[in-house]
Amino acid sequence: MAGLANPPIVSKQPHDFGELFHRVKPQMAALDVFMRSQVECFEPEIREMAAYCLDTTGKRLRPTMVFISGWQGDGVVSGDLVRAAGVVEMVHLATLVHDDIMDQAEIRRNRRTAAREFGPDAAVLLGDALFSQALHVAAQFPTTEVCRLVAESTRKVCSGEIMQTLRRRDSNISLAEYRRMIDLKTAELFRVSCFLGARLSGHAAGFAAAADSFGQRLGIAYQIYDDLVDFVGEEERIGKTLGTDLATGKLTLPLMLLLEQVSADERADIVAAVRGGQPLGLAASKRRMAELGIAAGVVRAIDEELAAANQALEPYGSLPPVPLMLQLGTMLKMQVAALPAGVAAG
Repeated sequence: MAGLANPPIVSKQPHDFGELFHRVKPQMAALDVFMRSQVECFEPEIREMAAYCLDTTGKRLRPTMVFISGWQGDGVVSGDLVRAAGVVEMVHLATLVHDDIMDQAEIRRNRRTAAREFGPDAAVLLGDALFSQALHVAAQFPTTEVCRLVAESTRKVCSGEIMQTLRRRDSNISLAEYRRMIDLKTAELFRVSCFLGARLSGHAAGFAAAADSFGQRLGIAYQIYDDLVDFVGEEERIGKTLGTDLATGKLTLPLMLLLEQVSADERADIVAAVRGGQPLGLAASKRRMAELGIAAGVVRAIDEELAAANQALEPYGSLPPVPLMLQLGTMLKMQVAALPAGVAAG
């Protein structure tokens, strides 16, 4: 452990957040302090490893959702929301540690993944430790509801990852099955983040339910976007290893739509690549996607989810959190538009 550097926890938000990040800057500053304090909760022997994972250089979408769903005005920082945001972020970071092990990813947030830095055996246990600390903090709320919800969400996220792992190299996944997997593994934390923000801030039960639905549909849209990025994104800009879905045999929406449009011979080649029988090559699949306009269909699916997310909030448009929540969908659209030329337009 002596050779490890203890990286500072410094927030580096992408420009896409714009006004939204400016509004939650005080809350994020408080979250930075909270996350630093969590490092000291780990045993001395692994604190530097925990600090490596508990950084705040990512987008921190889930904490942002907690803060804006419970929005009470500029400059109002709620300790309950900061702790809830920290809990969901720790759960998310734990899932990233485990995802990178399974995907054999080299880079996360423009640096070596925990698996590459510490080895996969230590990394999987480090992810477990992060999960445990998140639940420990959740259990400190005066109501058991927070711990119950976070524990349930953690189980669902892990279940979604298990389902996807068991279906790797499977070319017969239906759209309904794909949606179920991403609902669990990604949308679940989006959903609980929005619900907790609304709930802990004392908003009406009806709004908390609407925030719940909003978060779920936004999470599905975001995962579909992430699956598209795996084929068309640029690693230097995205800051993580790309092309892992095809390499590890994950059948995601871009590949599913490609399979629907190619000839029987090409379909056989793609199926063989998914099953691991022969290398299709990321470049070849990207080229065919571009030629057939596959991205346009993926973007339409993203837009449909965002429209459903916004619709869930329509009855509560007069509440302070809603305009900020709607900006999350706008932010995702900006990220789609920032993909390489021609992708968003198909």
